[in-house]
Amino acid sequence: MSSEKVHVEHSKGVNGLDKVILREIRRCSAEVYLYGGQVTSWKNAHGEELLFVSSKASFRPPRAIRGGIPICFPQLKSTGSLEQYGFARNRIWSIDLDPPPSPSDISHKAFVDLILTHSEEDMKIWPHRYDCRLRVALGPTGDLMLTSRIRNTNTDGKSFTFRFAYQTYFFVTDISEVRVEGLETLDYLDNLKNGERFTEQEDAITFESEVDKVYLSTPTKIAILDHERKRTFELRKDGLPDAEAACVEEPITLKPGEEWKGRQEISAVPSSYCSEQLDPLRLLLRG
Repeated sequence: MSSEKVHVEHSKGVNGLDKVILREIRRCSAEVYLYGGQVTSWKNAHGEELLFVSSKASFRPPRAIRGGIPICFPQLKSTGSLEQYGFARNRIWSIDLDPPPSPSDISHKAFVDLILTHSEEDMKIWPHRYDCRLRVALGPTGDLMLTSRIRNTNTDGKSFTFRFAYQTYFFVTDISEVRVEGLETLDYLDNLKNGERFTEQEDAITFESEVDKVYLSTPTKIAILDHERKRTFELRKDGLPDAEAACVEEPITLKPGEEWKGRQEISAVPSSYCSEQLDPLRLLLRG
């Protein structure tokens, strides 16, 4: 069996939509739909699903797929005149046949490069030319890496400004048994209170009711501990100052020819947990 067959497979998904399946030797896998450039599945070596996709998710364009890792570009929430999370998640991406070199991923054989470019229809609502590239890679140990590059290809000399996010939906059994560490003492915008700004007072984030917050200027490493499944998600990011792996508070401006790069890497590791001891997690965050 060739390495190409082991690592990358192009197939049809729900409702005949094109998707790419990435596999590594240890049997971990990921699935990426060209519609939205969206990761919809990430499984560990035991075949356990690590991402959440709603049972009510529509795989019918132009509706966005609810779950997985939607790409939010060029707008977030009501920060502009476009639909809430931009249009990238409602477009069909293409396989990028001429991707830029990525030295950091050179050892990864399970990866796919996608690209989304401006269309005449999109320019009616967002009058800019751009290349939005996405590399989804699966590491040998099952880590999932997403790297985005956005370039201003305007020919009229105009800059453009955008916001961006990987809106990752992690699969957990019981949200009341989940806690997030690494965000203590940080400022956040509370979308349940009209985006008002507050400072986090708790040592760890827990969920006892609905929460819709964007934490600002977050560390490059964040840990999400799922007590029920005894699993910790480790999230590392570059170029994305806010959580959830996003540029929310300060938009990015590119002049023609300029490029922005953002990256998210997530891994899932076994964790031991009790309410009195979080030493392994603290080591992770401070190491």
